[in-house]
Amino acid sequence: MRVAVVAGPDPGHAFPAIALCLAFIAAGDTAVLFTGARWIEGATKAGIDTRLLKGLTPRPEDDDMDAGQRIHSRAAFIATELLPDLVEVDADLVVSDILTAGGGLAAERLGVPWVELSPHPLYAPSRGLPPIGSGLAPGTGIRGRLRDTLMRAATGRSIAQGKAQRSAARVGIGLPAEDPGPVARLIATIPALEVPRPDWPAEAFVVGPLLWEPTDAVLTPPPGAGPVVMVAPSTAFTGAEGMLECTLEGLEGSGTRLVASMLDTPPAELPDWASAGLGRQDHLLRHADVVVCGSGHGLLAKALMHGVPVVAVPGGGDQWELANRAQRQGSAVLVRPPSSKSIGDAVMKVLSDPAYAKAAAAASASGSNVEDPVAICRRVLS
Repeated sequence: MRVAVVAGPDPGHAFPAIALCLAFIAAGDTAVLFTGARWIEGATKAGIDTRLLKGLTPRPEDDDMDAGQRIHSRAAFIATELLPDLVEVDADLVVSDILTAGGGLAAERLGVPWVELSPHPLYAPSRGLPPIGSGLAPGTGIRGRLRDTLMRAATGRSIAQGKAQRSAARVGIGLPAEDPGPVARLIATIPALEVPRPDWPAEAFVVGPLLWEPTDAVLTPPPGAGPVVMVAPSTAFTGAEGMLECTLEGLEGSGTRLVASMLDTPPAELPDWASAGLGRQDHLLRHADVVVCGSGHGLLAKALMHGVPVVAVPGGGDQWELANRAQRQGSAVLVRPPSSKSIGDAVMKVLSDPAYAKAAAAASASGSNVEDPVAICRRVLS
């Protein structure tokens, strides 16, 4: 196959797209990646034909506080900007990140089949679940089911508004108002973070996390024999702030060793039992006893795939939903609001109770029950 993969610059979406491109290449296919400028050099170095995704810069009329407008109106603009480049690529298939919907719209305009990539659990509404984002488990009994029904009704207006925005964006670039959707959906998570639903879409497939390391550098924990606490501050703009500082203060004198994995510049001064910088997270996770993170899907799934329990400090977006799912599964302690004491106490709780590591190992084992994303993409073309 010749595949074009489209994803925005957010690490939680760009990294899975890069990982998928590498999977295509390893299987003998040709992959062309369209993404933000920040990752072009790294993805090119990894062996991917990587090109700038045009149209990412907000326009004066864009309202990024309106999620529907941000996704759908921007998608129409990106689709128009991408179209000439996509024609040049002459792809058999387009894979478009769920938040970078312009890739799917451009593919549809060209009559090319497209697949949606969700680098997290399936977040489509379900008649059997409370609204995604509530963090709640599905209600049981009459009262629980009634609660979920009422909550779904309360969010119905927002969902309808999003569909209307999507239709308007489609019509604005010459597509029919009705959205036929992708030919398949790649749900890049582990089964342990999914929630059973009675209306799972026939075109959706759980393919396991798509993970990529943006560096070859190795960051080692400080010397000593104490448990290793890995801290990974959120890369999302909605992530909780001050996570590293709170963790350092909360663990002072605990005998632990802290290592912080950061894309941004690390603090200039750290105590001798702590280190920080850019390093391969897969390497760090082989040494970590617990991870403190914002519970964004990328690091949460990576920690659980390595069987490492988590202290989840969720910010906005889907982090609350994911933190609650991990806590219900037994592999995480959720901390909100974060403070030095609450994070420190949560870390010590996880380290002192082997049940958390056991649940994380079970989550890791669930990762073996997934499908091959490349095989799915080939199937839709056959």
